[in-house]
Amino acid sequence: MTQLDRHDVLLLAELQRDARQTVQQLAQAVGLSSTPCWKRVKEMEGSGIIRGYTALVDREMVGLTLCVLAEVNLTRHNEDDVRRFEQAVAEAPQIVSCYATTGQADYVLKVLVPDIKSYESFLHETAFKLPGVTHVRSSVVLKEVKAETRLPLEVGEGEGRKGKKK
Repeated sequence: MTQLDRHDVLLLAELQRDARQTVQQLAQAVGLSSTPCWKRVKEMEGSGIIRGYTALVDREMVGLTLCVLAEVNLTRHNEDDVRRFEQAVAEAPQIVSCYATTGQADYVLKVLVPDIKSYESFLHETAFKLPGVTHVRSSVVLKEVKAETRLPLEVGEGEGRKGKKK
């Protein structure tokens, strides 16, 4: 795991808040000059800490009004079946999140579709045809109480670059 110092964490928090800021704005917000700020951002991009930048789109305003959490169980858990299932999930655009879990379900999928009829079609045309699927339990989301995209980053006091104490 890469050790991040206070400035790195502040930069990540600022980028999560607004990734369209200029280097100058970022530098001012975290207390650095522009060149070191730019270098830190580029280093975090290169190392994979920053995976990319995106726009947050209101799903309901683009017609994706139904959100369903689908618990999925597989018949077998051998490497080939799991790989094929996960590949098929990655290719289904309606599935926006997939988590391998412990407990009653092998996977939990977050599915976004326009309406219940679309979800029924998704079940029959996609979910039930995913490799190895034996059972799907659906929970329709009535209200999103919290749907945060920002990571809960904490800034350690008194830390220098790469987590070393000053």
